Amino acid sequence: MSVPGIRHGIHHVTALSGPARRNLDFYNRVLGLRLVKKTVNFDDPGTYHLYYGDETGRPGTILTFFPIAQAARGHVGTGETEETAFTVPRGAIGAWIDRLAGHGIAVDPPVRRFGDTVLRFVDPDGMALALVGVDEAGPAPARSGGEVPAGEAIRGIHGVTLRLAETGPTAAILTDVMGFAEVAREGDAVRYASGADLGGFVTLRGVGEAQRGRAGAGSVHHIAFRAADDAEQAAMVDRLTRDHGLAVTEQRDRQYFRSVYLREPGGILFEIATDVPGFAVDEPVADLGGALKLPAFLEAQRARIEGVLPALA
Repeated sequence: MSVPGIRHGIHHVTALSGPARRNLDFYNRVLGLRLVKKTVNFDDPGTYHLYYGDETGRPGTILTFFPIAQAARGHVGTGETEETAFTVPRGAIGAWIDRLAGHGIAVDPPVRRFGDTVLRFVDPDGMALALVGVDEAGPAPARSGGEVPAGEAIRGIHGVTLRLAETGPTAAILTDVMGFAEVAREGDAVRYASGADLGGFVTLRGVGEAQRGRAGAGSVHHIAFRAADDAEQAAMVDRLTRDHGLAVTEQRDRQYFRSVYLREPGGILFEIATDVPGFAVDEPVADLGGALKLPAFLEAQRARIEGVLPALA
């Protein structure tokens, strides 16, 4: 049983990348996502934290990066996110094959997975991505100046695939705390769904005691799940600590949401992030991603921070 009232689903996915300008070019220009926030890693303010999503940065559309120019490439293994998938209209898969090929991006032939057409490829850092074509892709994002036609555009996160030594303990967290339920099995993959229009799927693959992953450029750092507000987040934390014996951090203010973190039983870093206050808290929607935004505790260091961050233009 899930915690009553929780807005189920993935809030965002955060990953590591190589050079910031290359990252911005790929996700903003090639994939057509909007840069909704340009800020820094609050724990390492000499590094950008770039947020991509739909026009307003709705939970379930957000993919974020910590770009490090000289980062060594990571290696996916047990205890890591294997793939991050986006939702597109089913009829747009052909256009995406052409678009990606036109930008020199190698794509695998489309495959059928859990009844959907899936197009797999990797970003410039080797991060495994997929586009999942679905009939009900939701309303087109109101992109301002995006290069991808609205009828073909990415709607948001479809879900993630996690590679684990064993799936049972992680499945217990998904179903008992995060609001997901098992909906299908296919080979060694078990799919869980929350019913959310965006960020609604987590697929677990049990691979036994295979090689552990190595974090680096192209690696997913953590998966964030949604809580509507502080009260719902607190209820989830209570369930995690009381019923599952997991250690959860204190709440941390991330300016656009409030977060707690835990290492789930399979070793993957999970976050629970509130839907509030959202990305328009420090700049209007029309201007999202335009200026470097810093939390109040870093404003006194703005000149130094701006002096070490690489140019994005």
